Amino acid sequence: MSGTHDSGSTDIGGTEGRGTDGDGTKEGSGTKDLGAPGRGSAPHGAGRTGTARRTATRTGTARRTATRTGQYAALLGYLVFLAFPFLWLISTAFKPPRELGSMHPTWIPEAPTLENFRQAFAQQPLPAAAGNSLLAAAVSALIAIVLATPMAYVLGRYRNRLSRAATGWVVISQAFPLVLVIIPLFLILKGLHLVDSRIGLIMVYVVWSLPFALWMLTGYVRAVPPELEEAAAVDGAGRLRTLVSVTAPLLAPGIVATALFSFITAWNEFFFALVLLKSPEKQTLPVVLTHFLGAEGVADLGPLAAAALLATLPSLLLFAVIQRRITGGMLAGAVKS
Repeated sequence: MSGTHDSGSTDIGGTEGRGTDGDGTKEGSGTKDLGAPGRGSAPHGAGRTGTARRTATRTGTARRTATRTGQYAALLGYLVFLAFPFLWLISTAFKPPRELGSMHPTWIPEAPTLENFRQAFAQQPLPAAAGNSLLAAAVSALIAIVLATPMAYVLGRYRNRLSRAATGWVVISQAFPLVLVIIPLFLILKGLHLVDSRIGLIMVYVVWSLPFALWMLTGYVRAVPPELEEAAAVDGAGRLRTLVSVTAPLLAPGIVATALFSFITAWNEFFFALVLLKSPEKQTLPVVLTHFLGAEGVADLGPLAAAALLATLPSLLLFAVIQRRITGGMLAGAVKS
């Protein structure tokens, strides 16, 4: 009995021991699985990282979209600001007197007419004035480019204290008001007997546009890699041949852009022409436009708008024709050395 009891106790104890060991093993195994490094926690960490990256990407994309939208909106507003006077000028040039005096102006003329253009040509010598402006602007721009190109090359290639001082003086000279220089210029031209002369006006335009042309061309010269000239010299090309064959073609876009700006500046100039020219047959187009104002300051609005529109078109057409050259000139510094 006692042996049987002992055996049963042993079996039960063994069974309990094995069960306990099994449970212990399972619990230990479960504990080990739960504590395995990274198996259970890694997917959750990767999910949080991926979500954070997607959120950052969406935030960056939203910011770029908002920035780009703001830039386009600002550009559109600027274009509207620039185009408004020109569009209103076109509208006014084709309106009859009845619409010009209306208390409720409209953008599009209800009864377009060319009468304003006919009156403009009948009242003032617009073709002769346009010829004077074209002569003064074209000749002064050409002379300014011829003088500024070699000087800009020297300032751009040989950098020292003297060249820096000259460049600084060129920039400062652009801040001088016209009233400050008109009296010395008038006295100089009077001493040379060039007052009321087209030649005197051209000389003034050259002097006035030369600093700006020199400043622009100096930047274009510095944008041309000097290694190209050094390579030409290694190949046996002389200084003159290097300038003509290597440097000049690379400067061509910049020269064209500078010449255009010099031409437009002289074409639109009013103050010098008003002071220096007295003869009606020598006056430029901006001065002749003031003749559409009456004795009491009342403007003949229709013919004035028509004449102003005709005076604006040459600059716009010239700009449109050589637009690619201007763009190429502005990108002349994009060559990577």
